[in-house]
Parts: sequence; C-alpha cells; structure tokens
Amino acid sequence: MKTRMTELLGISVPIIQGGLAHLAFANLAAAVSSAGGLGQITATSLASTEELAKEIDRVREQTDKPFAVNIAIGQHHSVDDMVDLVIDKKVSAVTLTGGNPEKTMKRLEGHPIKKLILVSTVRQAQKAESLGADAVIAVGQEGGGHIGRDDTGTIVLIPRVVDAVAIPVIASGGIADGRGLLAALALGAEGIEMGTRFVATKESVASDEYKARLVKGSELDTKVIKRSIGAPGRVINGEWAVHILEAETEGLTKEEFYHLISGERNKKAVYDGDFQNGYAWAGQSVGLIQSVLSVKELFDEMVATAERFQAQIDGMMR
Repeated sequence: MKTRMTELLGISVPIIQGGLAHLAFANLAAAVSSAGGLGQITATSLASTEELAKEIDRVREQTDKPFAVNIAIGQHHSVDDMVDLVIDKKVSAVTLTGGNPEKTMKRLEGHPIKKLILVSTVRQAQKAESLGADAVIAVGQEGGGHIGRDDTGTIVLIPRVVDAVAIPVIASGGIADGRGLLAALALGAEGIEMGTRFVATKESVASDEYKARLVKGSELDTKVIKRSIGAPGRVINGEWAVHILEAETEGLTKEEFYHLISGERNKKAVYDGDFQNGYAWAGQSVGLIQSVLSVKELFDEMVATAERFQAQIDGMMR
C-alpha cells in the first residue's frame, strides 16, 4: 500500500499504533513496525529518560524498521529531557498529544524527525500545520482515551480536516479492522491510527481480563469520564468507571477527583485486570474486536479485508 503517509514514515502499511498509556512498550512497538506499520513507545508512561533510552534500544534490538515515540505534552511536568533524548537517539518520528505543541515543536525544529500532532478539530489541525507538523492524526469521538470536547465523529471529522490542511491526515477513532482502514482512505485520509485494537494482541502486556473485556464487549460497553474537568476520555465500562462518573456529580475537590483517575488506578485495570478499583481506556471499536491475534496476524487480516471490500466496491461502481 502506498500513500503519502507510508512515504513520509518509510513504512509499507499505513497503520500507526496509538500511544496506549502503560502499554506502548518496546515489544509491541517492534512487532507493529516489523509488520509494516509504525509502532510507538509512550515516553510519559516511563519513569525517567534512562528508561526511555532503554526502551528505544530494545526496539532497535528487535527491528530495523522505523518507529515513533509518543510524548504526552499535557502533563504537569517538563518533557524537555525526553524530547532531547529522542533527538539524540535519532528516532524516526514523534507524535505529540494532550496539550499545546508549540513549545515542543520549536525544540524539534531543524531536526529530521517526522512530527505528527494529534488533533480533534479543524482549528487544531490548521494550528499544527502552521507549527510545521508533517502530518496530523485526527481523532473522532469514538476513540478510546482522551477525545475532543466537541463530540465530532470520525466520519465527519476526517474529510473536514482533509479539506482544511495540505499535510497528510491520519484517521483515528473507532477503527479496528480492514473496513475501517478502507473507509478512512475513502474519506481522504492517508492512513489510520489504532489504539484499542492493539491492546487485544498477543504482544500487548495488558491483563487477560482487559483483553477479554475487549473481545466480549460491544460498542455500547464504553463510558466517557472526565467531562467535568474538560478532558473527556473514553474507557471500557466497569465498576470503577461508574464510580468515577458518579463522583463527577458529587462536587469533589480537584485533589479528591484526581485520586480517582490517577495513573495508579489505570494500572490496576491494565495490569491486574481489577475493574472494581481501576479503569482502562477503550474506544467504541471494542464492538469490532472478536479475538486476540498477533500483530502480524492482525495486519494480514486487515489488508485482506480491505482488499476484499475494495473489490466489492469496484463491482458496485461498474
């Protein structure tokens, strides 16, 4: 498959693995890159730049293909040291999520690293382009993790962003199979980013319970939390997710509420499968996940599905 995205990133399949807090480590990233996509390590899931350096080295031990580092710039601490490390390590690409990218983009200026920025509105996409982004990842409200505040769906957002910028647009949100890949291309995107689907892979370190809930669940089994603090995020339904939603109506202090949505609470579900005391991100694409596959198996299935439905469309257009 050949798009502006594959040419930009030096990959053969236009699929990017999402940032996946506490899950996007070397083994998964290397598997995605080896399969022809762009794997990612999430820097801010790691405790230090030393740990990030080790993860980058681990990816390179497993594959010679390009990969990216995701940096969540909306955190309450500086990411400058991690950005400098990525530059020093000559990583192929960086994705920036969760905040104003202007300062980080200036730090990356003049370096050959490909710069991708996650957006959820047309205005954000135009701002990213003006800052020198090589591509934008546009996420619709169906996606897992943090989503836009405007509840714009992927099928509307993608062509709107495609029409508004000249740089490649990568579609994200509600995509988990070859039909979603083909649909994204039809909407004008140059490829896709998937998060939830990669959780349910053999290379993912997610708990068996987390994976099982993705396989058994439907598109109705997600909740959007954190609207009350202006940072909506979609999670898989569970006891703690319901508790968070109830707490949002109870007038808790910020400190009390942040305790409920901490990274440690996230890890309880991600690693231990404890949904009574923790939560885990998931998009509505949970309804499309039927099994836990290896990344290679997933890619083969997606490409074959896209080709099958493309042939079906070709037949309809004659």
